[in-house]
Amino acid sequence: MMQFTESLPPQVSSFSSLMMNKNSNTNNNQIQHASPWPGFHTSKNLGNIGDTNCMEQLLVHCANAIESNDATLAQQILWVLNNIAPPDGDSNQRLTCGFLRALILRAAKIGTCKLLTANLNHSMETHKFSIIELASFVDLTPWHRFGFTAANGAILEAVEGYSIIHIVDFSLTHCMQIPTLIDAISTRVEGPPLIKLTVAGATEDLPPMLDLSYEELGAKLVNFARSRNVMMEFRVIPSSSSDGFSNLIEQLRVQNLIRPDNGEALVINCHMMLHYIPEETTVLSNSFRAMFLKAIRNLDPTIVVLVDEDADFTSNNLVCRLRSAFNYLWIPYDTVDTFLPRGSKQRQWYEADICWKIENVIAQEGVQRLERLEPKSQWVQRMRNANFRSSGFSEEGVTEVKNMLDEHAAGWGLKRDEEHLVLTWKGHNVVFATAWVPL
Repeated sequence: MMQFTESLPPQVSSFSSLMMNKNSNTNNNQIQHASPWPGFHTSKNLGNIGDTNCMEQLLVHCANAIESNDATLAQQILWVLNNIAPPDGDSNQRLTCGFLRALILRAAKIGTCKLLTANLNHSMETHKFSIIELASFVDLTPWHRFGFTAANGAILEAVEGYSIIHIVDFSLTHCMQIPTLIDAISTRVEGPPLIKLTVAGATEDLPPMLDLSYEELGAKLVNFARSRNVMMEFRVIPSSSSDGFSNLIEQLRVQNLIRPDNGEALVINCHMMLHYIPEETTVLSNSFRAMFLKAIRNLDPTIVVLVDEDADFTSNNLVCRLRSAFNYLWIPYDTVDTFLPRGSKQRQWYEADICWKIENVIAQEGVQRLERLEPKSQWVQRMRNANFRSSGFSEEGVTEVKNMLDEHAAGWGLKRDEEHLVLTWKGHNVVFATAWVPL
């Protein structure tokens, strides 16, 4: 990744004192103390400097040095991080390596530590999946399957008895949820309905990426539905998260004016996509996210399902974002050790996607910073402000989620938070699922 000499740079002998004396009036986002570290030459001699808390503190110090344009201190810390966080190490080392890379990219953008960026590729090689590869990929963990299972259960109950179901799918996983939903709908006692599927043909390249167009994807989904004796119409509307999917919303609004009063259900399915709508504010009526939800509410949908990752990456402060991301993104690195062997292509694809997320959170600003996760509590408040009420999940739906989790590693868990569901890993919140109907 980077080329450093194995011998100790002369500046590192004073590294501890620099860290302890630098910015003596530290704020809450900085370290209050640092232990003295003797000289060392290779990562084998670093001792407990490589524990997770120390890695996080080093990253925080490095971020502060880069933001203050202190190239000397930043390069010293980056040298240490490079020695203790190899890209093929344990999960915490690989996590730290991802942040190390992101900080170097940020330093390159603002002119700090240019010498360290000479041998660093400025983009991660993310894989473009075939449909079969992507279907297998999302089945590896409950990260997406949790939301699929919870959402499909709520949708099936909400659309019972409707002869036409219009699904508007805002999904990061390119409709991978839909085949299972088609399967379930095809067995309805009263016979399968007509399914209209509308998707946002997003202009942004967000991992996981697909190696075929949405028109080709739509044709395959229509053929799959036909094999289940379900009639389906597929429509893709080019639309961008950068303006709150305004083009798609406007077309839905026009269509809604002539929507039949009976026999058609409108389902808005939001799977890990809404956090790409720009947002750095609290719950404000004029924010892009608030306007999006208000527009959805005006469509009078039958049900809205919102699934997303339970973390907060919205802060304007780099160190705040770094801490939040570091204390959330250890989870995918930790889980990957339970289901994919080192060196496998799937593992490379999986971790490249995580690195993309880290780089976007840390190295990018402005319109280029797309990863702006908000916690469940914030989205719940947003939905209430937009005049939705929670419809919750039935016991049958919860049982389906539990059965799905039984197929995966023991560290995964499920908890109910009021009427909402939360996927956990070793007790830590990962993904939430919520279901809403208009007030």
